[in-house]
Amino acid sequence: MLAIFLGFRSAGGLIRSGISGAGCRLAVHDPNQARRYYVTGMVQGVGYRYFARRAAQRLGLAGYAKNLRDGRVEVYAVGPPALLMALRAELERGPHSASVSSVAEQDAQIEAGYAEGFVVERDAR
Repeated sequence: MLAIFLGFRSAGGLIRSGISGAGCRLAVHDPNQARRYYVTGMVQGVGYRYFARRAAQRLGLAGYAKNLRDGRVEVYAVGPPALLMALRAELERGPHSASVSSVAEQDAQIEAGYAEGFVVERDAR
């Protein structure tokens, strides 16, 4: 018997996929990636970090949001690529009180300390 497993979420949050059967083993694949977003505009002092946290939590992403000394907000997020794209769209929109000029994106390493939950970091001032 051959069984194909695609896209079900385990209790640990991993997406399990693979093929099992005669001579095959179940493959476990963690598709999570990490991204850093640098948000420019009127994004400090307007609740932007808390907006980013709510958006990330709603999408089930981990990471943080923090103010940078140069006036930008840095958002670090860990999750599946499709959900990271959805977060970017939210970050480009921002809360009503903010005015987003641009969102720059960089690949990042997954940092174990931010692999679960999403937090608002203290200012880097």
